[in-house]
Amino acid sequence: MEIVTITLNPALDLTTRLDAMQLGEVNLVSEANLRAAGKGINVAMVLKDLGRDVGLTGWLGEGNQQSFVSLFAERGLTDRFVRVAGSTRINVKISEQSGRVTDLNLPGLTIHEEEVQELEAVIDELAPHTDWFVLAGSLPKGVAPDYCARLISLLKVKGKQMIFDCSGAALSEGIKAAPTLVKPNLEELGQWAGRPIKTLAEQAECARALQASGIPHVVISNGADGLIWFGPDATWQAIPPQMQVVSTVGAGDSLVAGLAHGLSLGWAPEQTLRLATAVSALAVSQVAVGFSDISVLDPLLEQVSVQRLDALAPVQCHTPSMENSGDAQ
Repeated sequence: MEIVTITLNPALDLTTRLDAMQLGEVNLVSEANLRAAGKGINVAMVLKDLGRDVGLTGWLGEGNQQSFVSLFAERGLTDRFVRVAGSTRINVKISEQSGRVTDLNLPGLTIHEEEVQELEAVIDELAPHTDWFVLAGSLPKGVAPDYCARLISLLKVKGKQMIFDCSGAALSEGIKAAPTLVKPNLEELGQWAGRPIKTLAEQAECARALQASGIPHVVISNGADGLIWFGPDATWQAIPPQMQVVSTVGAGDSLVAGLAHGLSLGWAPEQTLRLATAVSALAVSQVAVGFSDISVLDPLLEQVSVQRLDALAPVQCHTPSMENSGDAQ
């Protein structure tokens, strides 16, 4: 396998549509879709569509695993998930005609120490066969935020490259282990910094603090305004083409997949950033994650604007206090 993604808290996403939800009444749903999901799983699907050999691991509930098993077989993904007694969580999204969306997130698995040991045994088996790992998503019950740092450290000791995409306390703890790349959005960056991050100068200050802690690559997502990549030697900005937004689900995961693809192949930053931005732009224009024909990226690649920001010189900055960090997962 060329890349392995780790999803510690996958989910079955149930998306429903109706005209208007009436509280306390029986509501007729006009459309519904149930799919296996999770940030690392989404990343793996996009990487597969980019032509990579991808493996997946994490924890899956035995009680409702069939949708995941079918997806992995259909997409040709190597399934190394550790099965756990119980059912993987279900997230319900209720979309109304007005545009209002209500989320109902059900409780999921509770992980115990023996299942932690099983997962780490699987990672030990996978490590000799790949140099790149992606750790993405939230944590299940029973797993403390500092477990992200433990996993990152475990793989770094083995000489592996780690791409890390979490939020809240998990992000703050994982950062302490200095992964290869982190990809916070502005809200997540603000949680880590303990204050709102609005300006480019504030983004640069945070990025330099993260780099000073040992993280060579910091990619900050600004949504429709694109993203900025603070690398070891230069800073780059990418602006996506204007897209008709259908769904933002999977856009960030698609971006991570593009970054992992380019970095693992040794591409130049501009080429990697152009691809990652194009893949993310495609994601917001559709409901599905990934694509069946890679040629759909061609016109988007041409429309992505990439420029080097030489004016963003390193600045003096401080590392935020952990007491001020958010704890959302």
